[in-house]
Amino acid sequence: MPVFRLTDELIFPDPRWATAEGLLAVGGDLAPQRLILAYQLGIFPWYGEEEPIMWWSPDPRCVLIPENVYVSRRLERVIKQQRFQLTCNRAFEQVVEACAGVRLKQGEETWLIAEMQTAYQKLYELGFAHSVEAWAGDKLVGGLYGIAIGKFMFGESMFHTQPNASKVILAQLARHLQREGFALLDCQVPNPHLISMGAGHIAREDFLERLAVGGLGPAGTAGKVVFPEIL
Repeated sequence: MPVFRLTDELIFPDPRWATAEGLLAVGGDLAPQRLILAYQLGIFPWYGEEEPIMWWSPDPRCVLIPENVYVSRRLERVIKQQRFQLTCNRAFEQVVEACAGVRLKQGEETWLIAEMQTAYQKLYELGFAHSVEAWAGDKLVGGLYGIAIGKFMFGESMFHTQPNASKVILAQLARHLQREGFALLDCQVPNPHLISMGAGHIAREDFLERLAVGGLGPAGTAGKVVFPEIL
C-alpha cells in the first residue's frame, strides 16, 4: 500500500490503507485539532528526531479491556498497602518528560521529542490529555499519560522509578475506567509488561468498529473526559 503525504487540509486517509507495518501517512502538523481527529480515527503519531511526522494505525492493535486487567495477589497486596498515592493531572509535564527520559538515560532514541511533548501539553491544556501519577511521599516515582475521548483512553507512555509503581497505576486506572464504562484502553503496540497485565491483540477492523460504535470514527461526536484529582 502507498504511504500518503498530508497537506494543510485537516483530513486523514482511511486507516485501513496503512502498510503492513502500520504506517499510514507522513507530514501534516501536530495541531490539537489534527491530533484529536487522528485519535478519533484510530491513528497516532510516532517518529524521531530529523524525521517527518509519521502517522500509524497498526494491525493488530494492542488494547486492554478494563474489566480484563490482571492483578496478581502480590500486586493486590501492594495496592492495599497504599505504598503509592495516585493522582491525576497533578504533574502532567513532569510525567511526559520522565517518559522521554527513560530511553534517553539508557542512551537510546525517543519518539517523545520536544515538539511531541509540546503538542501533548497543548492537548492537556485543552482537557483531552491526562496523566496519572504515583507518589512516594512528595516524590514522583511513576506516571502514565494518554488521551481520553468519550469512552476511550489512548495510552501513550509510562515510566517508573520504584518497583510496582507503573503496575499499580495501570491496575487502578483500568479499574477506574471500568467503573466509568470505558470501552478500552488503547496500548497501541504490545510489550511484556502490558501483556502480563491482561492486554491483548484485536484486529484493526475490530478496533475501528469499536471506535465507531462508541461515538468516534469519521463522524465522531464524543468529547473530552474529566478525571478525578485522586485515583
